[in-house]
Formats: sequence, structure tokens, C-alpha cells
Amino acid sequence: MGRAYSTIAFDPAKCDGCGDCMTACAQAKTGTDDIARSRIQIYGRDGAADKTFELALCRQCADPKCVTVCPAGALSKDGTSGVIGWDASKCVDCLLCTVGCSYAGIALDETTGHVSKCDTCDGNPACVPACSKGALKYITTANIYNEVGDWEDLFAPGLAGCQGCNTELLMRHTLRRVGPDTVLATPPGCVPGMGSVGFNGTTGTKVPVFHPLLTNTAAMLAGIKRQYKRVGRDVQALAIAGDGGASDVGFQSLSGAAERGEQMLFMVVDNEGYMNTGMQRSSCTPYGAWTSTTPVGETQRGKTQDAKNLPLIMVNHRCAYVATASTAYMEDLYDKLDKAIAASKTGFAYLHVYSPCTTGWRFPSNLNMEVARKAVETNFVMLWEYTPQDGLHFTKPVDDPLPVTDYLKAMGRFRHLSPEQVEHIQKKVVENQKFVERMTEHAHVG
Repeated sequence: MGRAYSTIAFDPAKCDGCGDCMTACAQAKTGTDDIARSRIQIYGRDGAADKTFELALCRQCADPKCVTVCPAGALSKDGTSGVIGWDASKCVDCLLCTVGCSYAGIALDETTGHVSKCDTCDGNPACVPACSKGALKYITTANIYNEVGDWEDLFAPGLAGCQGCNTELLMRHTLRRVGPDTVLATPPGCVPGMGSVGFNGTTGTKVPVFHPLLTNTAAMLAGIKRQYKRVGRDVQALAIAGDGGASDVGFQSLSGAAERGEQMLFMVVDNEGYMNTGMQRSSCTPYGAWTSTTPVGETQRGKTQDAKNLPLIMVNHRCAYVATASTAYMEDLYDKLDKAIAASKTGFAYLHVYSPCTTGWRFPSNLNMEVARKAVETNFVMLWEYTPQDGLHFTKPVDDPLPVTDYLKAMGRFRHLSPEQVEHIQKKVVENQKFVERMTEHAHVG
């Protein structure tokens, strides 16, 4: 797995076009206030009717085209810092690099007659602190890959998930973090359905795994954990279950284990239905969604009930840890996995992960992360965590959410919705947001 580098990120929604970043760059790199010589350029500042701004800046690409087109070898990527360096002694001023760059990140400095580009100021870019609006951030986009990239993938290669399956992505990252000293329970659903429990005498998982009924996952896992404790072994008890089994027929054993404070991590993969057996509705399926048991026709327009809010129900069990997460925000997910694993050493930890289903939700497989991200950006899904000590708080608050239609229109399962149904869903989103916000106002609800 490749190494992640730091980069300058730009949020156009926060940019007001003031140009302070360009002035700071020009001063740092040329000793002048001439923003034409700045290595970061904000476009749309002059006469832009819609007040939107765009960025021209070297992205320090992993596979930089400017390097490949340079005939003199004047450009090269530093394997340690990730910065693409420019060697003036080799440059022949042919400007082919400016053609090769898709981001207008390298340009001619007419004063010197040479090209110029961002070098991130040796890891302390002058433009970032100059931006008072927070539109620029210097971040490492994927620290988790540097940290866990060499850890073993504990699911076998070649699992039979649907193309673009979000659940398989979640399974691999979760078990990579939890580690090999794990006993895994996977009740009927997409997780065992794609082969985590094995096919024809083979195993799909590199840790002990068992396949309970939909109804007794938490109860069986609790018994196994107790037996390991009895013989003196510290083993992580982990369940990866679908929303159907957890929220419907399996809820009684889940609720019982949570109430008793059984020492386990129970993860629910919420793809909002029984997707591996024909895309039937579950109690977590949202209002208006098409499923094979909530069809769209002359007398019915999708599901007629709102979704059960299972994670909030688990909060009322006073679990040691409860959180919601999304694979669109992997660092947030990894942080919550760490906390859930720690909490499961002394009590019941519950992690509810939103998992878009390309097949059942009817959207192209390459849009999986876009759908997951839009769910959070519209507050259709809210990311938060809870402990009895600290109460509930948001981990990715969305202060200015997009309209829920931006999320709904991405999927075929909502294509039939009437304006009244869309309005109902939007009202439910606002209602849920206010409800959770009220819970965050009470620091200690335990």
C-alpha cells in the first residue's frame, strides 16, 4: 500500500476570494506583494457573478504528469516528503511541464523567465495561516494508510461481494484494525453471503468465525467470550451483522447482551434492508424507499413507515460505547473502532456503520463513496458517538446541510418519490437532527 503525503486542501465554499493567500505566497517566495508571482492562484475573483472560486495549485500528484513530460529531468518527486521538486540547473525552459499539469499548478514566472510551482514551504505553507476563512488546510489525507497499510488483511482475497460492495470494504478495514486475536460472528446476511464463512470446505476469514442464526448472534458471542475468559484468554469478541438481523428478529439477543454489559464489539452494517436475499425491507429501511417487499405501483409508492433509529435505541441501553460511522470518513471510522475496542474490554460496544448498497439501492458502483458522503452532507446520516461519561456529541457536524434531494436523486430506489414524499423525508431529517442536537446539549445523560 502506498504512502500518504501531506497536501494543501481547498474548500471553495469557504473562500471569499480575498487573495490573502496569494499575497502571503508572493511575499514568502519572491519577497514582493506581486500576486501574479504567487504559486497559488484563486480564479473567479474578478466579476464572478456566482461568487464561486477555483484553485490553481500544484497537487504534488502521486503520478505527476509534469515529471513524465519534462525532457531535461528537472522535475522529480521526493519519496520522503511527496513534494515535486524543480531543479533550475537542469531546466531548459521548454514549458512542457505547464502543458502536462491538469491543475495549472506549474506556470511561467515572467519576471524570472522560469517556471515556478508550490514546494509547500518545507512543510509549513505560508498561504494556509494567511487564509482567515479556513478555506485552506494543510492535511495528510490518509494517515490511516501510513499506520495500518502493512497490517494483514484478515479476509481472504476473492470474496464474492457485488461489484463496488461497500460492506466488503468495511469488513476488511474493521478486521485489519481489530487484529488476529478475534472470534468473529457473522449471522445470515451479506457478510457471510459473500463468503466470509467460506465456500465448499474453505474458509474466507483468517480468524475463527461462526455463523449463528439471525436471532441469537449476541447471545452466542457472549457465551464464547465468557468461555475464553474462563480459560484465561483475552480474545476480542466481534460481531459483524446486517441491519435486518440486528434491528428485527435479532434485536432481543442484541438488547439482552447490551443490557448485561457483555464484553464485545457489535458492529451493524446498515445497508437498510435484507440485500443478499432479494432486497427486502427491514425496519431500518427509510420511508419511501423501493424494495422488493415495498414495491412501487398504482397502490403503493415504496415503504410507508419511517426507519427505526437503532443506534439511538442502543444509547438508551447505556452501552459502554455507541457510535455511528461511514466509510466515506475513514479516519473517523478508525478512531471510533479504537474507542469501541477499548470499551469492549469492560462492557458492550456498539458501532452502527452506514453502508450504501450498489445493487439494492440502484446506483452505479463507482458512486458508492459519493452516495455515502452525500448522506452525511445532507444530515440524512449523522455521525456521532456516545459514552455514559461524556454523553453524546457529533464527530462530523454539518452546520449548513445540503437539501436531502441532493442525496435522494443519486439512487434509483427513490426515483419515484412525489414532492410530498420528499417533503416528508426532509422534515424527518430536520426532526432527527434537532432530536440528536438536544441530546448533545446534555453532557451527561448516563
